[in-house]
Amino acid sequence: MNKMQLEICANSFQSAMNAQKAGAHRIELCSELSIGGITPSYELLKKVMKDLHIPVHVLIRPRGGNFNYSKEEFEMMKENILICKELGCKGIVSGVLHTDNRIDINRTQELMTLSKPLSFTFHRAFDEVAEPMIAIYELMSMGVDRLLTSGQKNTALEGIDLIVELQEIAKNELIVMPGSGINDLNCKTFKRAGFKEIHASASKKITKRISSYYGDTIETVSDFEMIQKILDNIQIP
Repeated sequence: MNKMQLEICANSFQSAMNAQKAGAHRIELCSELSIGGITPSYELLKKVMKDLHIPVHVLIRPRGGNFNYSKEEFEMMKENILICKELGCKGIVSGVLHTDNRIDINRTQELMTLSKPLSFTFHRAFDEVAEPMIAIYELMSMGVDRLLTSGQKNTALEGIDLIVELQEIAKNELIVMPGSGINDLNCKTFKRAGFKEIHASASKKITKRISSYYGDTIETVSDFEMIQKILDNIQIP
């Protein structure tokens, strides 16, 4: 059996700290998981890099919604990559699509070049592409280090057949990392399928505030115990 690594999608300093304490191998730092994640604030990124030692990959996504960005948004993405490099982050998680949901190779390549020597993960924009079998070859040709995908389904478990196909194509040219809905109950399925890495938020709800102005809001945090359970399960032969 392969030695599987666990990346935790951390949406706060507490989530990042829980991931480190539980023994996760890496975090993807972001904010606003409810809209699929956006770039974390400078203050959060700076504090995580100062106070923690876990390897940090940073989501570079200026807003929710589609993955086709204006000139101004794209410039913001590049500026944020430079900040991540200055702070000592280990990787960048990003990607750009055309309006027809094909991979924007030129813009994504520009982000990759700017990111070097950091690791580059093409994120779940991949789950919007119309031709995933074409797209995986494009990512391989570009030299992307890693692909995060749910197999174009709501959860990675639902999309596992496509994710396995993508892994068979990619072989050792890039890491295919399943993500979305992975937990302690299903993580072994991905280990048995031979994946080298998995991605999970391991989230639990910690508060529900009722406000006449904002309405009901739910706060989530990556749960220490859930992370430990996932690690325990993927380390069992």
